[in-house]
Amino acid sequence: MHSEFDAIVYTDGACETNPGPGGWAALLTSGPRRKTLSGGYRRTTNNRMELRAVIEALRAIKGDRRRVKIVSDSRYVTEAVNQRWLDKWAAKGFRKGDGLRENSDLWVELRGLLARHAVTFQWIKGHAEHPENEACDQLAVAARQAKELPADPGFEDPPARHAALGLSLI
Repeated sequence: MHSEFDAIVYTDGACETNPGPGGWAALLTSGPRRKTLSGGYRRTTNNRMELRAVIEALRAIKGDRRRVKIVSDSRYVTEAVNQRWLDKWAAKGFRKGDGLRENSDLWVELRGLLARHAVTFQWIKGHAEHPENEACDQLAVAARQAKELPADPGFEDPPARHAALGLSLI
């Protein structure tokens, strides 16, 4: 059976409180092959974890110009790409009002990965008994519950992270 995609990826993020300890997870599928990824941070936000799951999944895909379908329960992520908001934000240097757009460090990372592959985003309802989404949710929750989680530098020290990506308020 031939699929129009080289990989279908399911992602999810979780935070105990928002902000608070957070976890992300991805399930990568390609034909019969399946691979899970997950991680967490001691203090972050749910939106950052949703973005981090997509970023880490795309990083894990070998080769370039792969046809990838991302399935996520995050409208924040799927609509930013599908509605082309991400392109508009990038055109404005990720600036809004008197500062940088929230999570601009992760949006910059994601844009770079999107340029590497042909990616389609599909939103699904979360916690609706979708097996792959439920599996990602369980992995993300377990990741946020891990002991001695590292810092999320983009959340705990945004100026340093933005400077590393060439973004500044000046």
